[in-house]
Amino acid sequence: MEGLSGAGELAFYLSGIDKEALSFLDPVMAVLRENGNLPCMIHTNEPVGHPYPGKTPITLEQIYTLAQTFPDNRIILAHWGGGILFYNIMKKQAKETLKNIWYDTAASPFLFDSQIYDMAAIAGVIEKVLFGTDFPLLTPDRYYQDLDNSRITPRQKEMVLGENAGLLFG
Repeated sequence: MEGLSGAGELAFYLSGIDKEALSFLDPVMAVLRENGNLPCMIHTNEPVGHPYPGKTPITLEQIYTLAQTFPDNRIILAHWGGGILFYNIMKKQAKETLKNIWYDTAASPFLFDSQIYDMAAIAGVIEKVLFGTDFPLLTPDRYYQDLDNSRITPRQKEMVLGENAGLLFG
């Protein structure tokens, strides 16, 4: 386990994150918890919108159930968590359920307007946004442009561009 910094990106392309997928994740999550609560990155995507290669039949309910099933694990959700980050503004339990969830920005220029960064700040999760690019699919300059077109502060940009990951990974 020496040198391990987490697991992922784990994906369930045919089923989404159904009960069987959760059972497959159970031993992985246990090992990560037992070794310093290392993060696990899970492939997620938005359940609506245009089809594309790699899009899974995932639902927001499945993503939420993942967070409920592994409340003590630190989980990174690829591709902005399919949009589940917006549920952090709910008044009841969702914020607590999603407390150990982080969101990566990979494929963001394909999926969301630059305001996604503003929305993450408004939802109170900008400190949990991790810079990811899906390189070589997209180069970092596409993300820098979106960051520059957003209204987040220079300090928040620094957080997204590395400080949040530094805190998560130590």
